[in-house]
Amino acid sequence: MALWFECKVRYDKMAENGMVKKVNEPYLVDALTFTEAEARIIEEMKPFISGEYSISSEKKTKISEVFFKEGGDRWYLVKVNFITLDEKSGVEKKSTSQILVQAFDFDNAVANFKEGMEGTMADYEIGSVTETMIMDVFTANLGGKE
Repeated sequence: MALWFECKVRYDKMAENGMVKKVNEPYLVDALTFTEAEARIIEEMKPFISGEYSISSEKKTKISEVFFKEGGDRWYLVKVNFITLDEKSGVEKKSTSQILVQAFDFDNAVANFKEGMEGTMADYEIGSVTETMIMDVFTANLGGKE
């Protein structure tokens, strides 16, 4: 299972109107430690940044899985409740997981999530779907974006 770190990068970005603006954008990195996450985000961002930059924050996330979808330019956080039945007491138990889904809008995010869940034997219900500010996701196994 991947360990996901949200890293915020502060740098000067060229706006569409040609003006330079200081931004602080979040990215998601698959890493084992904070040190590795910082090194990886610096390596991934080097080709896109000219001038000074800094890593303004790093934090572990509770994201358990990422569903990539070609063509999606936004990232949505889906909180999903997995439903299990306690065989001894017969009581339904819910455990919540967070899954990040790449999509181009809200409805597409729900569809991409359901597509990612196809073939699973687990019973689940969607608790919430919210758009995140995450700009991009970098996986460790491919040395870059999947």
